[in-house]
Amino acid sequence: MTKKYLAFLLIAIMVLGMVACTPSQPAETGGEEPADEPADKWKIGIMTNTVVQNEEEYRAAQNVLAKYGEEHVIHMTFPDKFMDEQETTIANLVSMASDPDLKALVICQAVPGTSPGIDSIKEIRDDLLIIAGQPQEDPPIISSRADLVLQLDEMGMGYSIPAQAKKQGAEVFVHYSFPRHMSYPLLSGRRDLMKEECARLGLEFVDATAPDPTGDAGVSGTQQFILEDVPRMVDKYGKNTAFFSTNCAMQVPLISAVVDTGAIYPQPCCPSPYHGFPSALGIEIPEDKQGDIGYVVDEITRIMAEKDMTGRTSTWPVPVSMMFIEGSAEYAIDWINGEFQEKIDIERLQQKFLEYSGVESTLTVLEEGGVTYDNYYCILMDFLDF
Repeated sequence: MTKKYLAFLLIAIMVLGMVACTPSQPAETGGEEPADEPADKWKIGIMTNTVVQNEEEYRAAQNVLAKYGEEHVIHMTFPDKFMDEQETTIANLVSMASDPDLKALVICQAVPGTSPGIDSIKEIRDDLLIIAGQPQEDPPIISSRADLVLQLDEMGMGYSIPAQAKKQGAEVFVHYSFPRHMSYPLLSGRRDLMKEECARLGLEFVDATAPDPTGDAGVSGTQQFILEDVPRMVDKYGKNTAFFSTNCAMQVPLISAVVDTGAIYPQPCCPSPYHGFPSALGIEIPEDKQGDIGYVVDEITRIMAEKDMTGRTSTWPVPVSMMFIEGSAEYAIDWINGEFQEKIDIERLQQKFLEYSGVESTLTVLEEGGVTYDNYYCILMDFLDF
């Protein structure tokens, strides 16, 4: 018996169980008309990582759940070891889709297992609006399954980050990475764009190599290198030096060193107020402020002012994954309520993102290898200066 057959057998058993548990209607109704089905009988499903894998995404889904309640929102998570447990991902997606009131699915991040999960859903029903954010599957695979695909515009950052650094007063731009990352076409291609853009803007580009955190030195060795190298760079080039790194583990020491030296930090590798800033600045987020972006932004802004760093650091105003989840949920609810008919309405989606973030965003159709993916959009946002 194949796994696929087993999965559908389980679904059939679930559905039969639901029918068996439904009370039968009496033969005599006394002439009463059956009650009308509630007009607001709808649900959206949200699939995210766990708190362990990505707390921001989890909190975003919980925000939607808190706003609309369990009668309208189903929140499920991927397994922590999603690469090894793709059957669980598929089963969780199919479980949500088996609810007849479900009208839309928001999946972020769309980890491996999402596409076969959507395939399994479409064998049961094909009436759902399915939105996939931050996909980890290739464009031709995920775009042929989801109705709408959303991700960061990594290549667009090759232009936007140097431009932001120039706006902040930078004269030199230091790009930290290591050979493993530079073997990835996306990251090396973005580095090359940054170099070209710096030349166009009149910035000196410094291609700096740091230890690989997966190498012998480990994460601690990489972080120590950043803490020691940034002051050396500032001594050499001056305080109007902007720093960028391709690695998440480098962000906390990089922010700390930039603040200590009075240099410039245009954006973390993953643009978000949560990425690196709270840890680097010693911000402890109370339990009642978890998922409260405004609180974190206010704290960062306050500390930067105290350290005479106002205008020298920036990021995107919201975590993109959180915006993808909460903005897409509002978009899906509008679609469910019949406020628009087509599944793709980019102007409406941009408006939802504007309402969530407070800044404009640019959505660009993905073109890759000579192929245009009409339902796959890459996003850039305006910067938030602290």
